[in-house]
Amino acid sequence: MATAIIDANAYMTLATADADGTPWASPVWFAADRYRQLLWVSRPAARHSRNVAARPDVGIVIFDSTVPEGQAQAVYLDARAEPAAEADLPRLMAVYSERSVARFDTPWPVAKVTGEAPLRLYVATVREVFVLDEDEQRMSVSLE
Repeated sequence: MATAIIDANAYMTLATADADGTPWASPVWFAADRYRQLLWVSRPAARHSRNVAARPDVGIVIFDSTVPEGQAQAVYLDARAEPAAEADLPRLMAVYSERSVARFDTPWPVAKVTGEAPLRLYVATVREVFVLDEDEQRMSVSLE
């Protein structure tokens, strides 16, 4: 169920906190890389990006908001986020281009997220995955 939810959705809600612990949630387009890493592109000056720089531990929720009441399913992820390492950019940008909003356009080159470009590619490495059962109890699941 968790992989189906991740595969079926284009947005994730990224929960961050600043250095003082003030929370912030942001919807972002994302791409999953083998379910172990979630990728998104953002401006470093965006509030969630500044929060990631201050506190890299993040929470993520992916859900389908179009389903009728009582039919919603969601996957909750505990992760650590950071800007993508420069050496990983060619592979990760290919994944992002193939599986995210960029898939509707030509593939994004690494130049869109390096140098003077206003955007950067971010990576959240998943540590733990949860879903809620029918009693709304949290269950840890594997993405294998």
